[in-house]
Amino acid sequence: MRVLATTVLAALSCVCSCSARAEDPAAIEPPTTTSSGDILPRPVPLFNRWQEDWSALADPRVPREPFDALKYVSLSSTDPQTYLSLGANVRERFELNDAVAFGTGTNNSDSYVISRTEVHADLHLGSRVEIFTQLQSDYAIDKAIHTPVDQDRLDLEQAFVSFTESLGSGQLALRLGRQQIGFDLQRFISVRDGPNVRQSYDAAWLEYTSGPWRITSLFSHPVQTRDARPFDDYSSPSLSYGGLKVQYQFSQSTNLSIMYSHFIQDNVRFPSASGNESRDIFDIHAAGIEGPADWDVEGMSQTGSIGSQQINAWAFGSLAGYTLLLNSWTPRLGLQFDGASGDRNPHDHTLNSFNPLFPNGYYVTLSGYTGYVNFIHLKPSVTLHPTRTLKLLLAAAAQWRESSADAVYTQPDIPVAGTAGHGGTYTGTYGQARLDWTVTPELAFAVEAVHFAVGNTIRQGGGHDSDYLGVEIRLAW
Repeated sequence: MRVLATTVLAALSCVCSCSARAEDPAAIEPPTTTSSGDILPRPVPLFNRWQEDWSALADPRVPREPFDALKYVSLSSTDPQTYLSLGANVRERFELNDAVAFGTGTNNSDSYVISRTEVHADLHLGSRVEIFTQLQSDYAIDKAIHTPVDQDRLDLEQAFVSFTESLGSGQLALRLGRQQIGFDLQRFISVRDGPNVRQSYDAAWLEYTSGPWRITSLFSHPVQTRDARPFDDYSSPSLSYGGLKVQYQFSQSTNLSIMYSHFIQDNVRFPSASGNESRDIFDIHAAGIEGPADWDVEGMSQTGSIGSQQINAWAFGSLAGYTLLLNSWTPRLGLQFDGASGDRNPHDHTLNSFNPLFPNGYYVTLSGYTGYVNFIHLKPSVTLHPTRTLKLLLAAAAQWRESSADAVYTQPDIPVAGTAGHGGTYTGTYGQARLDWTVTPELAFAVEAVHFAVGNTIRQGGGHDSDYLGVEIRLAW
């Protein structure tokens, strides 16, 4: 697969035409028809590759690029929607982390390359049936310690069949098989694009859309990575997640949703509780844009049990911004405020530690210094656009524990040794700088740097200030 990655990189460099979309699983699909008979726009790669529609290439007037014979392989002389499309993604990122877990573990400093190659085949049988298959090859080169999210040398990432059908005044969609799922900003249910190995789900997804309403039902066994041999990833009833979500679209940019879901995981261990975990989850989410202002707010409660203990936990996340449209760099002034409960008393037979489920590390930083457990997080930021293709984020954030009886956690929910029940609530302060350069719709480059100045709680536990640097290139064909 390393040869495959090199070959794909060479081919894509020749094509020079691929897009690293933002972390948005609901990227809008390009139109496939026009009522006026105008020339259709050429499709571009999307964050979710299965959402692409390459049938526009059936029109010879659409501009051609190298290898289009593989992007659109017609399978019908009468129906342009019956076709096969091949594609690939390559992501290479160098990471330098001088203090993993703030230096409290056995490996204090590390530098390495994480490499992800994905190839896919997307079969459309008319406008109603789609069969999507995607393979992955993920390597963590020179990384001292491999975790399940670092390396998966050859495995099946997605393989599902999708059906769509008109029903009443709306449309019904069904996806069955291994697939990737993300809700909203992916705070808690995500594709997990930040680490090297993405999160897949063996799932049944049913969605009905009618006017402003969207109702989604999901049942899944999240896929777990093994990497002992090719194609050995697995799912089982010992880890399951499913629920029902109802969303109302007030306008093109403003929506509100409510969701109930259920999470099960066997043989779980928290600092103050262990056993089989069962959580009932209620989530409410609102997002919108009004002129220069934008916002995204989400709240979640969790109840249930772990072993013989009860669970009572909560979390919230909020982002708000104001864009100064009159300035040529269109600066966006942003404020992020997040929180998640920690265990209040390790001896009261109630676990208050929030479970972040399947979070997206991008939501905070790529460094992984912050886990969405037992924390309060306040982050002002400014985002600048020096050119149409450049975006610069500058931010500074302060972080506290919600409960000093519980540990400080790193991404996703790993307790920092020596912090539970010790020290005060202040965790530390960090600065973040990130530059994104969209070279073409198919090629993107990014650099992110984070410095985390730890508080006395981590320092007394043997930790120290930490620095992270990530340099990334993405290609998609």
